[in-house]
Amino acid sequence: MTAPLTPPPPPHQPPSDDAHPWQAPPAGGVAGTVGYEQDGPGMKTEVLEAVVVTVAVALAGVLLGVLWWWLAPHVPLIADDSAVYLKDTEGEQAIGVDGTFTLLALAFGAVSAVVVFLVRRRGGVPLVVALAVGGVLGSLLAWRIGIWLGPTQNVVAHAKAVGKGVTFSAPLKLGAKGALLAWSLAGLVVHLGLTALFGPRDPDPYASPYGAPTSPQPPTV
Repeated sequence: MTAPLTPPPPPHQPPSDDAHPWQAPPAGGVAGTVGYEQDGPGMKTEVLEAVVVTVAVALAGVLLGVLWWWLAPHVPLIADDSAVYLKDTEGEQAIGVDGTFTLLALAFGAVSAVVVFLVRRRGGVPLVVALAVGGVLGSLLAWRIGIWLGPTQNVVAHAKAVGKGVTFSAPLKLGAKGALLAWSLAGLVVHLGLTALFGPRDPDPYASPYGAPTSPQPPTV
């Protein structure tokens, strides 16, 4: 007896117009090609937005410097014929100066992160870098503006001007230089939290295009 031969496979037929209605044509309109959709506004636009955010955040340091000069406690000094002394040797005004700057910088960092998130919800690495760099630049600008607005740095000339035994304010000084990073740290933490809670989500790769959720099927052997 002769075993029946397996019939050859039918020749490949091009898809007809009456194909299944649920079958979508390949993306791009050309067989064998896949269409890609640009995700986000593009790197050039993101970098431009990051530059704008950096400049805006840094310029906000002017307001921080004015508030620091206005709200920071004054360190009282007094002079005699030979030297200048702290009037209150046990006072905590110097610590209060650093604390005022740190608290204001934290508040500015949180506000700047909220504003940036509301304007640009998608986020992105350039935007995060802009918040960090802008916060450092804004803190440096605020530090120098506060010193410039505060009492003169020439303590000896100031003591001679006010006279012997007269109390006067010491120059505004930031003892804890780590406070210059408070703005950036607060901005990064707040922006990260807002993005994690309210930022856009990536689409589910296993979601059905027709609304019904699907699960990945194991390969058949």
